[in-house]
Amino acid sequence: MEQKDEKPNCSSSVYVHNPHLDVLKEDVLYHFNLGTGTHNLQEMFGDVKFVCVGGSPWRMKSFIQYIATELGMEAPNSDYPNICAGTDRYAMYKVGPVLSVSHGMGIPSIAIMLHELIKLLHHARCTDVTVVRIGTSGGIGLEPGTVVITKQSVDATFLPRFEQVTLGKTVVRNTDLDPRLAEELLRCGGELGQFETVIGNTMCTLDFYEGQARLDGAFCSYTEKDKHDYLTKAREAGVCNIEMESSVFAAMCKLSGLRAAVVCVTLLDRLKGDQLSSSQEVLHSYQLRPQMLVGSYIKKQLKGQIGTHG
Repeated sequence: MEQKDEKPNCSSSVYVHNPHLDVLKEDVLYHFNLGTGTHNLQEMFGDVKFVCVGGSPWRMKSFIQYIATELGMEAPNSDYPNICAGTDRYAMYKVGPVLSVSHGMGIPSIAIMLHELIKLLHHARCTDVTVVRIGTSGGIGLEPGTVVITKQSVDATFLPRFEQVTLGKTVVRNTDLDPRLAEELLRCGGELGQFETVIGNTMCTLDFYEGQARLDGAFCSYTEKDKHDYLTKAREAGVCNIEMESSVFAAMCKLSGLRAAVVCVTLLDRLKGDQLSSSQEVLHSYQLRPQMLVGSYIKKQLKGQIGTHG
């Protein structure tokens, strides 16, 4: 049950701990429709410093359009083509040093994407990369629209761990995220002053319904009181929100030496209900908040670099 994978010594590089990759003639990143034999990954991605990942292709295209405008890099009449257009698994967009990638829904989908993303960054010889997951979540005791920056990702028993079964054995991995990055993002939220931003633990579950103590799934074997008691215990354990990707995201980024954060907006307070009652317009405005916060952070970081080198 012990964590056997070690964090790389060099935090500036993207670390891939797999000796088998060294003997491959070509590394095919199948789900991206990219590969070392068919694409010059260093030329395409070598300048990447910020990677933002999120569930839906639409949201990640929206993000790249937003960040392009924020950074003054938007191209007239540009449609920002999907770099992974040859596959329908994931979508990828790039502008300047920012890469935006969709990851689908749930741990298996984001894990597959992260394996290939980490290898891509490694093959491209990227350094000093920051990765942020932006998304939506259910809040616990928070007003809808609150943005939660994850301190630790915890499992459904409120423990900060991700369990990976490899060759029939369970490997437990750490789910801590970069505390300094979280504080920097929190400051950006305060500077924006447009919505509530907090730091707290995020519970990562294996599904949307029973795993999150919902009462509105096809199956439910517990009472409303059971649900409320469980979510209250989660809140007492420091859990602020619930989603389905943060644990493996935190674990894999830590293993690869990537500075990482999770920034999710809450769409509802799960202590008060399970179904979304806000209008589509309100929900859309909520979904823009993580990208506004992360966009502000990236803009601030790049401005600082220009100031340092200019």
